[in-house]
Amino acid sequence: MQELYNRLLEKHKRLYAGIEALKLAYGGVTYIAKLFNCSRNTIKHGLEELGAEEILPRIRNRKKGGGRKAILDKEPDINEVFLCLIKEHTAGNPMDETQKWTNLTRANMSDLLAREGFKVSRNVVRKLLKNNGYVKRKPLKNKAGGGHVDRNSQFERIAELKDIYTAEGNPILSVDTKKKEKIGNLSREGKIYTTETVEVYDHDFPSLAEGVAVPHTVYDQARNEAYVTVGTSRDTSEFACDSLRHWWYNYGILYYANATSILMRMDGGGSNSSRHYIFKQ
Repeated sequence: MQELYNRLLEKHKRLYAGIEALKLAYGGVTYIAKLFNCSRNTIKHGLEELGAEEILPRIRNRKKGGGRKAILDKEPDINEVFLCLIKEHTAGNPMDETQKWTNLTRANMSDLLAREGFKVSRNVVRKLLKNNGYVKRKPLKNKAGGGHVDRNSQFERIAELKDIYTAEGNPILSVDTKKKEKIGNLSREGKIYTTETVEVYDHDFPSLAEGVAVPHTVYDQARNEAYVTVGTSRDTSEFACDSLRHWWYNYGILYYANATSILMRMDGGGSNSSRHYIFKQ
């Protein structure tokens, strides 16, 4: 009986408990309540439904509108209070009065509402935000900073050079310096499986690092292979030249023995600066 009761839906549990209580007549409600570990009121509601003329819809577990009322329905003033609280933390676009944003998190908003007597979850805050047109978004990179008259011709020239170098069997390289990483007992993103807590410094100050790793990448487009040289000092033009030299004498000269030229694609700043005489040499 208990196993069957535990498998039933809420409405069916009430009805089943009521049927079993009727079989036992006097004292049946108390006995079944203890047996099924449920409230006597639950069984009484089941008995009332069994004797009622109205039949509950089969697809529902309870009558329409049953259950706890939503706080937004119980507290009609909460929206007005919410807007007043976030007003001091709201900015907007002077050119578009409909565009507003706030620096508060949902947790901050929940705390502010609690101080005003509305103890609500972050879920309720999310509904309040949505009802007032606030949706979590990230900035959309959609505005152009200005075009150049030769922009298209530049990319057309790059595409033309790629076709020429590919046809001649000469290497095409993409050169770039990746994000530098401080080395030492410092915090890292992500989690690992460990038997004990790994303690690190509470701040990632450069002075606490034992050094810095500078990964310089040379990507061979034709072979779809990347070669990474990790430096331990600074991202200089000398380091970039050494990285390219290392690639050529260890890999390039083997794969492109008949090469007459190398096409290198890179940005024009940092160690790859197009204005630095060391790199241009």
